[in-house]
Amino acid sequence: MFYLICYDITDDRLRTKGSQLLEAFGMPVQKSVFEAVLNQNQSYRLHKKLSNLLDEKQDQLRFYPLPANSRYQVKILGNEPEFAIDDSVFIV
Repeated sequence: MFYLICYDITDDRLRTKGSQLLEAFGMPVQKSVFEAVLNQNQSYRLHKKLSNLLDEKQDQLRFYPLPANSRYQVKILGNEPEFAIDDSVFIV
């Protein structure tokens, strides 16, 4: 499944950890936005690990599941990343 993952974590240290964790699963496309192709097991593990970083009263994490073919239809205006996300790029 293709996901758009957005986060708002107030603590600098935890935000850095969250970003590093997300980079292991996907590609950063903006400062607090990632794209990732995750199977069900990867999605579960990522949710579990990220939930440990959140202050549920202040922070927020959103996973937007998108149709698999939608990643090929993304329109980018401005600074385009050097590579596109691909199922074979990430080994978790």
